[in-house]
Amino acid sequence: MTAPRASLRTLATRDFRNFARLDLAIPDDGMVIVGENGHGKTNLLEAIHYLELFRSARGARDADLVRFGADGFHIAATVETDDVHDVSVGFVRNGKRKRVRLDGGEQERLSDAIGALPSVMLSPTDIELVAGTPAVRRRYLDVVLALTSRAYLRALQRYRGALTRRNAALRDSLRGARDDRAVAVWEEPLAEHGAVLWTHRIEWAAEYAMRFSQRCAAIGEGAPVSMRYEVPLADSPDLRSALLQALAAKRPLDFRRGLTHSGPHRDDLVLAIDGRDMRTFGSAGQQRTAAIALRIVEAETLRERRGRTPMFLLDDPFAELDVRRSSRIVRLLAEAGIGQTILAVPREADIPAELPRLERFRVVSGQVSPLEGGAS
Repeated sequence: MTAPRASLRTLATRDFRNFARLDLAIPDDGMVIVGENGHGKTNLLEAIHYLELFRSARGARDADLVRFGADGFHIAATVETDDVHDVSVGFVRNGKRKRVRLDGGEQERLSDAIGALPSVMLSPTDIELVAGTPAVRRRYLDVVLALTSRAYLRALQRYRGALTRRNAALRDSLRGARDDRAVAVWEEPLAEHGAVLWTHRIEWAAEYAMRFSQRCAAIGEGAPVSMRYEVPLADSPDLRSALLQALAAKRPLDFRRGLTHSGPHRDDLVLAIDGRDMRTFGSAGQQRTAAIALRIVEAETLRERRGRTPMFLLDDPFAELDVRRSSRIVRLLAEAGIGQTILAVPREADIPAELPRLERFRVVSGQVSPLEGGAS
């Protein structure tokens, strides 16, 4: 049965990136944004995606999202998920304050509002999911799992807090006398919350590994592709106790280097092709195929665990792909139950013929207007 869709009805931005003022009513099926590089098409997708995690999809600081010469930015939207909701976020550069409102009520914690508009963003830079460092893949896991499990989100926040404090105590010891108590006190919370992270990550990878392989094959990859979550202590019957022991065992090394060397912040989601690490042995085309498959699996996870198909934000995702693979990706998205779609491309000729008919708009220097012809 097809899951209901998450959708964006209206979007208003003030002083976000190069948009001084933007007010859009979003068509039910979505829209195509056509614009040359540097005029704002990716900025528009970034503004929409900001409503999911309340941070930049491109890793920019909030201060860098403010239009040049402005004091801050504001994004407001009407979204439809379980019901129709109003969501807004404002950031003031002076004081670095960020406030999120949901249905008029200010949220004390950002974590209470994340996922207000479920969305998945595909772009050419996603190749870093495969070719980049383990930290990029850990962030991918953290986003997918935090958006689908409050228990994971709470454990992640508490784990990061304990890790920051333990590392600070280790650095203090580098500058003075070694203080085992100041470091060891954070090992119990690290073990408790780290075990939760490990459990969720291991279970997710086991559940979706076959799906990832199938999506790569459907896009056109002929070689066998696999995915596994690599945990040194995965075979332990008690992950909490195993991590606690590992932290104690590596404490001398941690003191010498001023860093914590055991825990979920050191793991990797290993992607392999023909049994070899895709990061090293995969071609650019194979890495791009795997990255798109990861995004499709992300969308499927959100749909299956939250009961609603997320928005698809496509930032020129077919760049550097041949026509055959592009067509297969569009068909795969359709089979996965593609939701409301915002496609950004540099030229109208870049719009895949297989996409549903979407109204067309052009962006020029931060100004969005309908294109002649209306639909693709």
